[in-house]
Amino acid sequence: MHDLVIRGGTVVDGTGAPSFTADVAVSDGRIAEVGKVGAGKREVDATGLLVAPGWVDIHTHYDGQATWDANMTPSSWHGVTTAIMGNCGVGFAPAHTHQRQWMIELMEGVEDIPEAVLVEGVRWEWESFPEYLDALERMPRVMDIGAQIPHGALRVFVMGERGAGREVATDADIASMAALAKEAVAAGAFGFTSSRTIVHRTSKGEAVPSLGAPSHELQSIARAVGETGKGVLQLISDFDELDEEFQLIRDVASVSGRPLSFTLLQHDFKSERWREVLKRVTAARASGLDIKAQVACRAIGMVHGLECSMHPFFLCPSYKEVADLPLAERVQKLRDPARRSRILTEWKNPPGNRRLDSITQHLHKYYLIGESSEYEPRSEDSIAGIAASTGRLPEEVAYEFLLKEEGKQKFYFPLYNYTSSDLSAVHEMMSHPAALLGLGDAGAHCGYICDASYPTYLVKHWARDRTRGPKFGLEYLVEMQTRRNARAIGLKDRGALLPGMKADINLIDYDKLGLSTPQMLYDLPAGGRRLVQKASGYVATLVSGEVVTEEGVATGALPGRLVRA
Repeated sequence: MHDLVIRGGTVVDGTGAPSFTADVAVSDGRIAEVGKVGAGKREVDATGLLVAPGWVDIHTHYDGQATWDANMTPSSWHGVTTAIMGNCGVGFAPAHTHQRQWMIELMEGVEDIPEAVLVEGVRWEWESFPEYLDALERMPRVMDIGAQIPHGALRVFVMGERGAGREVATDADIASMAALAKEAVAAGAFGFTSSRTIVHRTSKGEAVPSLGAPSHELQSIARAVGETGKGVLQLISDFDELDEEFQLIRDVASVSGRPLSFTLLQHDFKSERWREVLKRVTAARASGLDIKAQVACRAIGMVHGLECSMHPFFLCPSYKEVADLPLAERVQKLRDPARRSRILTEWKNPPGNRRLDSITQHLHKYYLIGESSEYEPRSEDSIAGIAASTGRLPEEVAYEFLLKEEGKQKFYFPLYNYTSSDLSAVHEMMSHPAALLGLGDAGAHCGYICDASYPTYLVKHWARDRTRGPKFGLEYLVEMQTRRNARAIGLKDRGALLPGMKADINLIDYDKLGLSTPQMLYDLPAGGRRLVQKASGYVATLVSGEVVTEEGVATGALPGRLVRA
């Protein structure tokens, strides 16, 4: 008799094959049979439900939260059963004791996780990366997690202030970094990650340690990782010097012999560059290199508002005077006509910083977030579009809406992948054979990004709801965020509902699959805030055959473990 039988559901098995009606039997935490199966000690009627593998999220930043939150929210609300962290070259290991504060400042700046949250929340029980893995392994969780060794932490661990200050590494420095990366992957790290973007800064405004690291440093570390025969490489780059930067990627992938993936974005100011990047990916793969692009399933967007880290007026001096007041008091001050007039005047004189101006001045890309949480809005629905249709100034409309709902109104600002005011570029990215679904950044960007809901949105929008362009087949989407992601990082025991595979399973009411409006919770350590979206439609999620959530509520089961590469 099986431990569990899920009866009569519509099985989307993660292989990309057409869906079919079948029973799924589970024994000893693994898929035992799929088809017409015998009795189970427990049976679940899945008639009318989708039965799919648990989602595999390869791009998260739970490096700190994984030490204090067994429930791993919000990802566990969205059907994720395996989460990989340590992306983009930032994390908390390795770290000497005296470097912990610096690590916190790095994570606060790059990933917008408040310092007070990390100071109170992170349970430091390590210095080396193997010790970090051991500490993670001691804590049971609702889902499985895996960790990667980040370049920023590694550089500072070896070089101290020289590494933090981005000084050129000596041969001895590089040899030490390579040895430690090899040790980490041998101990179970899933790979090595690095950041090469000017956007990433510490909380003090300093560039991350890995920015501008020369090719020979990255190649030496990658070669050492390759010597283990396992592990992957991941990085983010601005691609400002496209040919030079992609040659670096090719060289790193070549000397390591390991799979490499990087973040792919569409920038408004170079809106076709991503296509040039993908052409180079195609050529590299044709030459035998395993290079893939991590893509998002919607625009990479910010959530703005008075409760959030940003909004159109957050840089205005007259706003900064009241920025630290409690929300209710702030709203009252902002309703004062004199202050309103000053702020609107100040807004017209931005700081002249391309990145910040693109965030605060581009009201043609500001959209109100309503109950439906629309992520493919039309240009006429933007603040600028509403202003044009009502004969008002865009900044006046933005200011008015900012104070709605007693200051809790949120705006959606699609920063990347939305140059054409639709998701046509995203569709093209997702269609590429070298595309990996990622970039949700779960566990990070607490005050202005709310993309941990990507797994739910992927299925909801691209298979069911999209009206502004072509959709994808459900089977393709499920495969992308299950077996394809799992295989990309070397996990061959999950991601498909096949006999012998790990019994990580989602039972989904497809018609009810949906997302809540982003909301701000104050439930992190030290009362820290975070933007979250909840999901509907997940009837149950199973990890290793145990039900961990039912109708979005945790059951208390904690079968999740640290997974070593």
